[in-house]
Amino acid sequence: MKILLLTQWFDPEPTFKGLAFAKELKRQGHEVQVLTGFPNYPGGKIYDGYKLKLYQREEIDGISILRVALYPNHDSSALKRIFNYISFAFMAILFGIFATRKADVIYAYHPPLTVGIAAIFIKLFRRTPIIYDIQDMWPDTLKATGMLNNNKILNLIGSVCNLVYRFVDHIVVLCPGFKQLLIERDVPKEKISVIYNWCDEHGLTQAKSTKLEYQQLMHNKFNIVFAGNMGKAQALDSILDVAKEVQDIQDIQFVFVGSGTETEHLKQRLINENISNTIFIPRMPMAEVGGVLELSSLLLVHLKKDPLFEITVPSKTQAYMAMGKPVLMAVAGDAADLVRRAECGCVAISEDVESIQQAIFKIYHLSASEQLQIGLNAHNFYLQELSLERGVLNFVTIFEKVSRKV
Repeated sequence: MKILLLTQWFDPEPTFKGLAFAKELKRQGHEVQVLTGFPNYPGGKIYDGYKLKLYQREEIDGISILRVALYPNHDSSALKRIFNYISFAFMAILFGIFATRKADVIYAYHPPLTVGIAAIFIKLFRRTPIIYDIQDMWPDTLKATGMLNNNKILNLIGSVCNLVYRFVDHIVVLCPGFKQLLIERDVPKEKISVIYNWCDEHGLTQAKSTKLEYQQLMHNKFNIVFAGNMGKAQALDSILDVAKEVQDIQDIQFVFVGSGTETEHLKQRLINENISNTIFIPRMPMAEVGGVLELSSLLLVHLKKDPLFEITVPSKTQAYMAMGKPVLMAVAGDAADLVRRAECGCVAISEDVESIQQAIFKIYHLSASEQLQIGLNAHNFYLQELSLERGVLNFVTIFEKVSRKV
């Protein structure tokens, strides 16, 4: 098949459906071209090695990429962010209509919503069906994160979303909760497919041994590891409360890997409250994170209680499963259901100290062989249901089905 990937963000920017997706499509025998912007996310500045101009063609690992001009910005100004989105969409429409090869399908990545609008204009001129991949549920996420609070604007965005849903040929979402939400918004259920995200498999498989300092800190411990962003949404104060409760068990240790707006606050709590069974490791590349995850006994996912989080699967879930370690899922809804299906760990109530503590003890008191089996369950489930290869096969099935209808 001939596939046009339309996405505002693409490697070297961090993105779920970037170069690895394109390369796997090519490996499975398909012709791929990418229409994207000049890399500037998340800092809002054009990456080194690139210069903003009208357009640029390049090839990375055999993938043909057409980059078009946009207004580079990702600061807190809603107006500037909107201009960033609209500028890319406008250029994508022009170049998508007049400067891309004929494709069998357009794969459009959302967010932002403007990519869907651009895809529809290209469809009207090129008569190419669209598969629309929704990674963030707008306007819900915009409101929940505080990016937008004006109800009139939020309602307008919701109306445009509904319009896009009608014009695209098929919608892919990352979890069942998103699908249910779309059905409630009158999108036909047969028009929606669930394909879970995969993790950075290359980064994890290239995992290096972690620094000797960290190896020594984690040696002979039951290490409960949280890796990723440490912000308000992660509500990690609850995890420190759990750590305080289990300090009398000498070999249980909590390991936080990464950084965020709450990191310094959390570190200060260790000092103020004399919490001695918790360590912090700074943010590091995925290959090095993999080395820390290898030393873990239990991998923790935790988010604050919020209805929006119950209909999503935190991206670290897939990486944890791929590592083949037991998972403690302290997030309700779709993510918890995934852990139950895989039989790869325990589920706890978010921000509930007693519930999280009991889940930890459940894994802690298992024999080494039982813990190993749970980890194997996680790894096998990832390969069968969540891997890059499986996900791309699922996408191709949809691409072929949609292209036959045209």
